[in-house]
Amino acid sequence: MGFQPNNFNDRLSAQAKARQAALEKFRSRPRPDDPAVLERQAQMKAVAEAREARAAERKAAREAEAARLAAEAAARAVEERARAAEEAARAVAEANRVQILEDEKKARALALAAEQKAARDARYAARKARKR
Repeated sequence: MGFQPNNFNDRLSAQAKARQAALEKFRSRPRPDDPAVLERQAQMKAVAEAREARAAERKAAREAEAARLAAEAAARAVEERARAAEEAARAVAEANRVQILEDEKKARALALAAEQKAARDARYAARKARKR
């Protein structure tokens, strides 16, 4: 025999069988007050609480790390400011030392110029005295 298409009665009976199977499947489900269902809900609740606890620990660890990094950054900033102040003081001291050296050089140059002028004046006076 070959292929025989389903007729209307076959389709109706197949639909009724499928509906009956779905109804049996629904009826065979455990009730909400079944101990197995309650146990599974308790396990799921415990897992969710553990997940939340781990998330809270990770958040606390991130915040602690951020606080540590902020403290380190603040300490580095304080060190940099102290180093900059020390460098500025060193630069001022060096500038003062250079200024003092320049002042001494100027004083020596003035003294040398005065000595040279005195020597020149003495030579000039000696020449004048010889001519007279």
